Amino acid sequence: MSDNEDDLILSDLNDDELTEQMMDDLYDGLKDEIEESVRILLERKWTPYDILTKALVSGMQIVGDDFRDGILFVPEVLRAAQAMKGGMAILKPLLVETGAPKMGKMVIGTVKGDIHDIGKNLVAMMMEGAGFEIIDLGINTEAASYIGTAEAEGADIIGMSALLTTTMPYMKTVIESLTTQGLRDKYIVLCGGAPLNEEFGRAIGADAYCDDAAIAVETAKRLIAARHNQL
Repeated sequence: MSDNEDDLILSDLNDDELTEQMMDDLYDGLKDEIEESVRILLERKWTPYDILTKALVSGMQIVGDDFRDGILFVPEVLRAAQAMKGGMAILKPLLVETGAPKMGKMVIGTVKGDIHDIGKNLVAMMMEGAGFEIIDLGINTEAASYIGTAEAEGADIIGMSALLTTTMPYMKTVIESLTTQGLRDKYIVLCGGAPLNEEFGRAIGADAYCDDAAIAVETAKRLIAARHNQL
């Protein structure tokens, strides 16, 4: 992607040029520029949903693809995600007012006993960038918190992360708790983390194991679409 030029005046760009520049700025992690561009498009009477989908989500899709392909790495993606969050902070209240459609709602957290959150945070940011509403439970999350929050918030997806081999088994505890309460079929359950693999995901009864944040987004979209009979 091109570098942002120091003398570039965003307000001088037409709409197409500005959305292209926003994709560049997202890629480069330029939060201030993203926030300014969002405000400019709002002044030009763009709807919050169009700004989200045509500029921010499209830009983060490029970031996600390059992350998946090994062109970008975690620090660069985190900067892009922070820039995305700057734009989202402006749009969120407006999206609520207009009732704009969401891809779905996800409850995510690092499982009980585990305090690692970089991977979980990256997934949460990438999912939000793809148009999902995220409820982040943080670290050391118990089954009751996953399930209680998912029920209270009307979530579609429960996402669990772990970095320690000693905390991985707790993911099965969460799924067993869902089953015991008759709620297992109500939620898409995704799991991820460095020590996990597809075999582990199948063994604990998760709907999918996600190797990284970009795959988590793709998987969530696919499973949501299948659930809504959109495929």
